[in-house]
Amino acid sequence: MDDEKTPGGTPHLIRHFGTLQATALNMSNMIGIGPFLTIPLLMSALGGPQAMLGWLVALLIVIPDGMVWSELGAAMPGSGGSYVYLREGFGRETFGRLMAFLFIWQFIVSGPFEIASGYIGFAQYLSYLWKDAPTGLVVVAVGLVNIILLYRRITHLGKVTISLWIGTLLTTGAVIATGAMHFDPEIAFDFPAGAFNFSTGFLFGLGAASRIGVYDYLGYYDICYIGDETRDPGRTIPRSIIVSVIAVAAIYVAINLSIIGTVPWRQFVSAEGNQAAQFIVSLMMEQVYGEEVAAVLTLMILWTALGSCFALLLGYSRIPFAAARDGYFFALFSRLHPRHHFPHVSVLVIGALAILCSFFSLGVVIDVLIATRIIVQFAGQIFAVALLRRNAPELERPYRIWLYPLPSLVALTGWAFIYLTLDPLIILFSLAALALGALSFLAWSRSISKWPFAASLPAPPR
Repeated sequence: MDDEKTPGGTPHLIRHFGTLQATALNMSNMIGIGPFLTIPLLMSALGGPQAMLGWLVALLIVIPDGMVWSELGAAMPGSGGSYVYLREGFGRETFGRLMAFLFIWQFIVSGPFEIASGYIGFAQYLSYLWKDAPTGLVVVAVGLVNIILLYRRITHLGKVTISLWIGTLLTTGAVIATGAMHFDPEIAFDFPAGAFNFSTGFLFGLGAASRIGVYDYLGYYDICYIGDETRDPGRTIPRSIIVSVIAVAAIYVAINLSIIGTVPWRQFVSAEGNQAAQFIVSLMMEQVYGEEVAAVLTLMILWTALGSCFALLLGYSRIPFAAARDGYFFALFSRLHPRHHFPHVSVLVIGALAILCSFFSLGVVIDVLIATRIIVQFAGQIFAVALLRRNAPELERPYRIWLYPLPSLVALTGWAFIYLTLDPLIILFSLAALALGALSFLAWSRSISKWPFAASLPAPPR
């Protein structure tokens, strides 16, 4: 396909993502290495298989939240996703400028942390094949490979995405098939005493399990970040989101039951730093088939991790690009590669920060990225839908939220539950980052000769 251009001849992003490619992008992001990496954390959250309730809570949040994304994405397709929705929902030249800037600001933190989780998982599973692998060098190398993959002509990305998606499906299929053939219900449902006794500790444990569940579902909206590259977005975006959530929910339940029904959960949750927790799926396959098959499956997991990180960096690099292109963020990020016409500055910055974030622990990475997104992005979009319905009834909406406003209220309640059960230090960090972002917004507004909530500075007095 030839490069598309604007009427003035300026190169424009190519629309090469149909429903298949969009679903592949979402699912590659969602599945990735997440369920292979986080199940020890999930089981630890509540101390047993009852922690899978966190998956249910997470699903009850992401389904209605997916409807929010679908209505916004179908009505306002464009690079940047949430940046566009928040800007238009809260007012392009008033509070929308603040919300759009804060979204980009928090994404400069949370986006790299999410990509970093994939790098951490890659390093952990590589250690099954390479016992003394230098973790730091591994995450740097994988991060650089990911940048190089995206530093290419944009028309190849749809094909690369599908190939990575196929690898993801083959890997998950192998794990599910093995679990189905060797499933032991006594192992899978080995609940500890008092597993379902309600208490404050149970509530906070459920919150932790739900955060891990939400983390594993993250990415159901990835196509929204590249709406400018999507064919027939009014149909493609809602379909890809709904199909991705339903398909991945079924896959996740199957994966988790396969693992805990084959390997007793007490073996990989019992102690901090337990080696089994580093590459539980590899040990599962070794237990069933032997080391050679486990090694092959581990290579497939590494491919899956790379695919997830690829999808994340692809989508997230478009966010600061779109904001800067429209004059709502630092102009440097608006640059397109002079030859291949992709936002190379965003790719390099987000990619480099992701490598740095890989040196934190996985638990911290997950909590920080969830905490920094809830207030501005997830909760903000729910209010953006309501504001747009009130202030822009003429806006064409190819998809409308079913049973509105009930799904929005369910999603908002779920996000509040997850946020309030976070560690207080993580909450404090997220609020401090938000406050620093607001101050930066004021300084940035002055630097471009604009007051925060007006189109331009008032004329100087004479």
